[in-house]
Amino acid sequence: MSMIINHELPIPEKLKSQFPLSQRIQEIKKKRDAQIRDIFTGKSDKFLVLVGPCSADNEESVCEYVRRLKEVSDRVSDRLLIIPRVYTNKPRTTGEGYKGMLHQPDPEKEPDLLAGIIAIRKMHIRVMEETGLSTADEMLYPENRSYLDDVLSYEAVGARSVENQQHRLTASGMDIPVGMKNPTSGDLSVMLNSVTAAQHPHRFIYRGCDVETSGNELAHTILRGGVDKYGKNIPNYHYEDLARLAEMYGKWELKNPAVIVDVNHSNSSKQYKEQIRIVSEVMHSRNYNPELKRMVKGVMIESYLVEGRQDITESLTYGQSITDPCIGWEDTEQLLYDIAKKC
Repeated sequence: MSMIINHELPIPEKLKSQFPLSQRIQEIKKKRDAQIRDIFTGKSDKFLVLVGPCSADNEESVCEYVRRLKEVSDRVSDRLLIIPRVYTNKPRTTGEGYKGMLHQPDPEKEPDLLAGIIAIRKMHIRVMEETGLSTADEMLYPENRSYLDDVLSYEAVGARSVENQQHRLTASGMDIPVGMKNPTSGDLSVMLNSVTAAQHPHRFIYRGCDVETSGNELAHTILRGGVDKYGKNIPNYHYEDLARLAEMYGKWELKNPAVIVDVNHSNSSKQYKEQIRIVSEVMHSRNYNPELKRMVKGVMIESYLVEGRQDITESLTYGQSITDPCIGWEDTEQLLYDIAKKC
């Protein structure tokens, strides 16, 4: 067994100085962060929509996608706050497959983490520069978020990471909303334990330093469905599931009770077209019950320019997912307008 060091990676402060945020972008992010915070604290009744590719695999197609998203966002801004999913690192159940732009800035070439770190920072910044929309990413590797902590407006902790202590403690030191997904087992108590940990202060080791956090009152839950011991997908977006979560929130006495419903993954059994129907059901449940309307702050949708997915080949279809299947742009645009009408 051996481990080879390929590169000594730059410290985050050095990379940030090489690829800084302009004053204009800093102001845009500050304003967006405040608007998003107001949704989670209940000061705003706007509905959050986190939408975008399963994995952000190509800078040009991602930026084209978000430019289109910006046009829709401007039309529905009185009811919706849209956050583009720009997910640059991808968990793999077996360790095989495309792991995101962080690992492979070009999916057709060998991994290059140094180039990947630079590529993902530049892409997130470019999205903001071209559209004024700050972004969301997944916190797959807690220490790597230091390269993007001045850029992101939302982060999610995935189903395979939510029980990890370092993810929970790192989330407690963030000043933006962090969504804790239910684990693949579907256990809601595990998810709420993660939120509890993230909302409390901690002292721990981070990037070789002794650090202390104050707790993140914007930590919240994400329902993404689960898988039983036989490998069968068990959805948890139905009215009864939302009501049960609301009841549990009441007993746990957490700050700013909130949930985002991930309408793909185990909730849709990765039948990507089902996302449209599931969103409609979530909106109906929310409008039927005032308590659920206060708790269900938004939905998470996997969407790209071209619907479906593709394997990595020498001739990739521009704007189509190379990981999980996504709905295409036409369905996405119509779905966003439908959500705005139902808010």
